[in-house]
Amino acid sequence: MSLMLIALLLGHHAFGSEFDPNRPILLKGKVVRVEWVNPHAWIHMEVTKPDGTKEVWMVEGGSPNSLLRRGVTKESLPPGTEIVVDGYQARDYTLKRANGRNVTYPDGRKLFLASSAPDAEK
Repeated sequence: MSLMLIALLLGHHAFGSEFDPNRPILLKGKVVRVEWVNPHAWIHMEVTKPDGTKEVWMVEGGSPNSLLRRGVTKESLPPGTEIVVDGYQARDYTLKRANGRNVTYPDGRKLFLASSAPDAEK
């Protein structure tokens, strides 16, 4: 294995070290903002809890390059867009973070987030 590949593998976190594959989560809410940064894009979304209070969750997607290859752009998720995200909650349950698999729009269209989850589409 080349030294460059080893460095890339060591520098990138494994899904299981940060997210819990046994804690699937479904988040419904509005996009607040999207961070289009390496190594992962982040969707910030406002979720309304059953008691009516709101909290902002950060949803990890793939790298901007992997998202672009799947047709996802910065304009795909403008602020205010209602979405549903299915994914996996962070191992630290006090954090409002998740690894996202898919985004579903109100009209049923889906975006694959190029997730690092073990059951993610390739």
